[in-house]
Amino acid sequence: MCFDLDSSPPIPVISGAAVSHEDLELEASDGNRFAGFLATPEERAKVGVVILPDVRGLYRFYEELALRFAERGYAALAFDYFGRTAGASKRDDEFPYPDHVAQTTPEGVQADVGAAVDHLRGLGCEQIFTVGFCFGGRNSWLAAAGGHGISGAVGFYGMPGERNGVPGPTHRAAELDAPILALQAGDDQNITAEHNMAFQDALTEAGVAHELVVYEGAPHSFFDKKFEEYAEASDDAWSRTLAFLERYTA
Repeated sequence: MCFDLDSSPPIPVISGAAVSHEDLELEASDGNRFAGFLATPEERAKVGVVILPDVRGLYRFYEELALRFAERGYAALAFDYFGRTAGASKRDDEFPYPDHVAQTTPEGVQADVGAAVDHLRGLGCEQIFTVGFCFGGRNSWLAAAGGHGISGAVGFYGMPGERNGVPGPTHRAAELDAPILALQAGDDQNITAEHNMAFQDALTEAGVAHELVVYEGAPHSFFDKKFEEYAEASDDAWSRTLAFLERYTA
């Protein structure tokens, strides 16, 4: 399981930051219409962040995360995965997301990433990064093989290996054309040390710039304000994310 519906990002709010936000409906290249949430700083942002949520798609946690990025000068767009099967309207807490996750495809997710990237570029962003969590972490790394021209891909506790017979970022490392930051949970019940080591070895062999960090003892979805016992890991992961964006911004 990923974040609870009442979870929030463990990131300090910058009081007084001038930030705007709006709900969007985007259209992918295959005609899919899907929901997005855009947060922007007062001054035009040259760098944008596409946020890929966990398996439940777009909800409050990721809207708040977009605001935290905007407070720090980034244009941030979080998007939903289920436009093809559930439409682009808001959903309640009872939404049966597992049924819809099962109907997603890597190609469909990347088409939606492409639409989000294009929207940010249309706002004047010159460089785009992806940041994803769980299901979104895996697909954030795969966005580096999606032909989007992104500057880097960050994933929190994503599965790098094969899943349901579909090759993951480990198997596609040679196709990744952007730097990778992987922030993994050491006490993850599904993503093992072997998965992480294989991913790191594949990235090294492919010559992909990368950093893979394992937070020993931290569970899947540790990046949550409610998990005060993992505050140190969360603080470090957020600092590394911001440093990664800064490092690969021209």
